Amino acid sequence: MELRHLRYFVAVAEEGSVTLAAERRLHTAQPSLSRQIRDLELEVGAQLMTRSARGIELTAAGRVFLDHARLALAQVEAAASAARRAAYPEHRTLALGFLSGCEPEWLPGVMHVLREELPRIEITISSQHSPQLAGGLTAGKLDAAFMRPEERYPDLVYRVLVTEPLIVVLPSDHHLASRQAISPQDLASEALIGMADQAPVLRSLIEDYIRRSGIELKPAHRVEYLSMAISLVASTRGVALLPEFARNFLTWSVISRPLEGTAPTIDLVLGYHKANTSSLLKLFLSRVDDMIARVSENSIERSARSRDKEY
Repeated sequence: MELRHLRYFVAVAEEGSVTLAAERRLHTAQPSLSRQIRDLELEVGAQLMTRSARGIELTAAGRVFLDHARLALAQVEAAASAARRAAYPEHRTLALGFLSGCEPEWLPGVMHVLREELPRIEITISSQHSPQLAGGLTAGKLDAAFMRPEERYPDLVYRVLVTEPLIVVLPSDHHLASRQAISPQDLASEALIGMADQAPVLRSLIEDYIRRSGIELKPAHRVEYLSMAISLVASTRGVALLPEFARNFLTWSVISRPLEGTAPTIDLVLGYHKANTSSLLKLFLSRVDDMIARVSENSIERSARSRDKEY
């Protein structure tokens, strides 16, 4: 079994299609990719995938194999990254990842606490979904990431940066806009803008809250990013349950209201790999408290201004 077989399998599993994986991810011919998958199944001794009207679906064996394949590829990438750091210790780079949408709030804080080091180091930035950031930390491509706590990565360490309640985002002229707070029962007849699989922590939190509230509320649309959710609220007159920091992105046509009672909360964390011995990472971690304080102060001021505008 070769590493390329694992990469091919993971690409097909994630795309849900041999054709899409061949075109988008692997840049190879579809017949060749299909043959490589069959060879892999023969070597494993089990069927890993089946074809259906909805595309490629993993068998029970395939789902188990996918977790191990991802881990194996991540370990190979981590080994290569560690070797590069050992070979070029003088290259001082801090690679940071951000959950898409968090950059405007947290990147200035990063630059503030590292301002004395900036002339001597390079900071690289990438914006991705939280599961991709977890993969980047595991593979050694990132030193730290502003993300959600992902359960499937036991070697990652998380430092909570902020715990935010969910809020309701709705059109400014919506019939519920006059409420000081909105109950889940108020939303029962509304078109919900839900989160897609790319945001599993937030999606799970929202769906669990709806289930516990005892209402039937199925998403009319699913989106990957908060900005997409806000755009659909404005254009389709639906409603969305989003973390409180979404207030920073509201336009004139969209407002937010708190949930009645005890709203569910979600953590934004700073994640890093416990085996990462980078001196720059240690320096950055030593200054996280200063960064949190600075961002918290700015966030309180922005939230106050935002509430004044809404009401």
